[in-house]
Amino acid sequence: MIAGLRFNTISDETETMKVKQMIVGSMAVCCYIISCEKTKKAAIIDPGGDEDKILAEAENLGVSIEYIIVTHGHPDHVCGNRKIQEATGAKIIMHRADAQFFDKPEVKNYFSMLGMEPSPSPDILVEDGDIIELGEEKLEVMHTPGHTPGGMCLYNSPDVITGDTLFVGGLGRTDFPGGSHEELLNSIRTKLLVLPDETIVWPGHGYGGSRSTIGEEKVSNPFL
Repeated sequence: MIAGLRFNTISDETETMKVKQMIVGSMAVCCYIISCEKTKKAAIIDPGGDEDKILAEAENLGVSIEYIIVTHGHPDHVCGNRKIQEATGAKIIMHRADAQFFDKPEVKNYFSMLGMEPSPSPDILVEDGDIIELGEEKLEVMHTPGHTPGGMCLYNSPDVITGDTLFVGGLGRTDFPGGSHEELLNSIRTKLLVLPDETIVWPGHGYGGSRSTIGEEKVSNPFL
């Protein structure tokens, strides 16, 4: 059985996976520190700036950072990867499609206009259905293209970290290179909306709120 994810502000002694949400960087990215309570092994998801703040929080939590997990390759979500990796030795995990897409010279040139550092080359490439083991805990990779070709969500029932695929009351934008509104909607309908209604949605930005549920998004998200 895969333990559920919980923000560290929620106390539940039956849960062994802990998650700390932080709002970081100039683009207000929702960064997460996920840790296995038993082994203290941890991963950072989308360190989009404020690296010193993230590292200090990891030290405060008493965890060892094993991985940097990228929900997608946009600079606002990966600009802290290099500094975090240099400080921790953590391996960078990215979906194979985004690793290939963001390695293209024309794509690098386009996103350089944002003035944010791109990610170093990933150490581990994943695909749909792969399992990321973190100590005694597991995360399932759900490939959800549309915002980017290799966008992915991370599922650990009853919770799902959705990156910029799905927000509270909104969707990721699709007007950047590699985006497709039709593909994004298909990803959400076939991968996310089929999850149980009580599944908690943790987004990549808190534009409409810091969390929701699949059931709430089905009935209240105007884009769905």
